[in-house]
Amino acid sequence: MSAAAESSVTVANVVWIEDTGIADIPSVGGKNASLGELSRALQSAGVRVPEGFATTAAAYRAFLAANNLEPRIKMHMEEQRAGTLTLRQAGAAIRELFLQATFPESIAADIQEHYRNLCQRAGQPSVSVAVRSSATAEDLPDASFAGQQETFLNVAGERGVLDACRRCYASLFTDRAISYREMKGYGHMDVALSVGVQHMVRSDVGASGVMFSLDTESGFPGVVVISAAWGLGETVVQGTINPDKYQVFKGLLADQRFSPVIEREIGAKERKMVYSQGGDARTRMVDTTEREQRSLVLNDTEVVLLARWAVAVEDHYGRAMDMEWAKDGVTGELFMVQARPETVQARRSTSSFRTYHLAKPGRVLVTGAAIGDSIAKGRACVVQDAKDIESFVDGSVLVTRMTDPDWVPIMKRAAGIITDHGGPTSHAAIVSRELGVPAVVGSRNATEVLSDGVEVTLSCAEGEEGRVYEGLLEFSVEDVDMHALPATRTAVMINIASPAAAFKWWRLPAAGVGLARMEFIINNLVRIHPMALVHPEKVSDPEEAALIRQLTSGYPDPQEYFIDVLATGIAKIAAPFHPKAGDRPAQRLQEQRIQPPHWRQCFRACGGKSHAGVPRRLTLLQQPLP
Repeated sequence: MSAAAESSVTVANVVWIEDTGIADIPSVGGKNASLGELSRALQSAGVRVPEGFATTAAAYRAFLAANNLEPRIKMHMEEQRAGTLTLRQAGAAIRELFLQATFPESIAADIQEHYRNLCQRAGQPSVSVAVRSSATAEDLPDASFAGQQETFLNVAGERGVLDACRRCYASLFTDRAISYREMKGYGHMDVALSVGVQHMVRSDVGASGVMFSLDTESGFPGVVVISAAWGLGETVVQGTINPDKYQVFKGLLADQRFSPVIEREIGAKERKMVYSQGGDARTRMVDTTEREQRSLVLNDTEVVLLARWAVAVEDHYGRAMDMEWAKDGVTGELFMVQARPETVQARRSTSSFRTYHLAKPGRVLVTGAAIGDSIAKGRACVVQDAKDIESFVDGSVLVTRMTDPDWVPIMKRAAGIITDHGGPTSHAAIVSRELGVPAVVGSRNATEVLSDGVEVTLSCAEGEEGRVYEGLLEFSVEDVDMHALPATRTAVMINIASPAAAFKWWRLPAAGVGLARMEFIINNLVRIHPMALVHPEKVSDPEEAALIRQLTSGYPDPQEYFIDVLATGIAKIAAPFHPKAGDRPAQRLQEQRIQPPHWRQCFRACGGKSHAGVPRRLTLLQQPLP
């Protein structure tokens, strides 16, 4: 990307997205400008973006002027500041002004003409489109306006597109958008809105999700993290389901010989969003099948392709990126539908970090994905619905089913956040990171297990799994300044007990990993004794047998589960320190002298490439040493 690139958009009311670029943020907003940049600059890298057009900031301001909206908007905001109107009342009044307004004829004609041309490109009389808001202050490195304005899916027809565009304009003044702009110091009239209208990818019969070009919790830049779910992507972004999760190691991504997917985690994915057939609602939620719940959404080829796109986008922009993708279930094609700067890790210092340590763990009440790496404690405040957010007690731990942008005002007043649904890329996770509030998302049953007012300690300092403990537990905080660490002649290495915590230490100036115990990987990740996986029929305890079935679901057999999870653990330990490990002939000679023959035999057996040899490899581990 050239900083000196000139804007390709003039004072036109409507432009094709492929004719825009990142220099056009003042005209078409961050979302549309980024999509235009991807279309123009990364087509050679194979990145695909759905065709579409965008209304400009000039069209938005012309809409305001034609309907005399600006003075009335300012009046309502003054009434809100004076206390005459509540935020909710002021926002509702302003949105109604937009919905009652009409487009100037010239702008309406431009939008309709571009929609007809889009239909002609697709060879259809009326194509379904996604209509998305793109504010001129959004997707900037210092702020995430994600979800602040509305998106409308499965829109068809000229009248439908015009109505959706007007509703996007109105969404610039939702309660959450007003609150967020005031928190970030943006003037309400300084922000304009562009609307992107794109050919709808048939992800309703396919899949969609989110990806980041770094590890969102630790900031480790050596991986791409991908979330995936069946159907439309709103379920992943909003956090209404627990998606699949993949991690891809960048260090081997450019080598076509490798498929460096170092983690695959099957999410519950109980529901999906699809197109609605008839009625006012354009989309609806349906239950997924048992097969969909137990299957991975993406295969390794698709995961690697998305990861390569993510790296191409990151290289182009020169910073870590937050992206959305969609898979067309009809054609099988993948598309990039959004790319914006990552806003949380970008602001963190790389020369220092803070660590939290529980003095003594207690009784675990619920678990989920850890967001952040800190610890918080307080009384649980269970809020089931956004309309009840006024009951929230400042400084307590928010417990709810899921969050959306309407929850932001109380999220920033919470000591910690716990949700039933959502993954590491859900709304609750993204906003919690930005606010610096620890969260445990995707617990599945926190609102049932935790009673209102119960004292809890929320820990995100123990790896990827976040834990909610009973009671108010003691913990300590330690700040580490990298510049203050003394230089040593000794090659200092790290002893890592848990693969889940390996990414946390990537900033340390270590020479590599000195010790990683396989039994810790088995205890922390595999969670099943290896011989129970070789002979699951011999497990007599019903609860243990049920756990084995649960953990190994989605795998062809229990032994394949062991191989995959063990490989994941080793890869996650190795990734932050690749390629520091070197060949040490002297050390290898010493190992040959002290290792019994049976141990070397096990090592050779485990070094084979065939998975069919696993029973023999595990059998070798049982042989007594002489």
